[in-house]
Amino acid sequence: MKHHSHPDIAKRLKRAQGHLAKVIDMIEAGQPCVDLAQQLFAVESAITNAKRELVQDHMEHCLGDGVEHGEMTQAEAMAEFKVLAKYL
Repeated sequence: MKHHSHPDIAKRLKRAQGHLAKVIDMIEAGQPCVDLAQQLFAVESAITNAKRELVQDHMEHCLGDGVEHGEMTQAEAMAEFKVLAKYL
């Protein structure tokens, strides 16, 4: 199921992909470790932000709206939330 947040999440992940490619190039070029760590931090941040947005969107729209509109029970939503919580 595609959500309205997915294009933004894809954009964040493409940004992370670009940062990661840069890190690989930098390692191969023998760049300083401090610079590498900075770029890896950027990769990690982009992925973390993408994951956070995906999880929040899922909680709000899939779980919250699912219960509200009778598409799932509260017990089903809670069970799915517990699975999702492992990834937070």
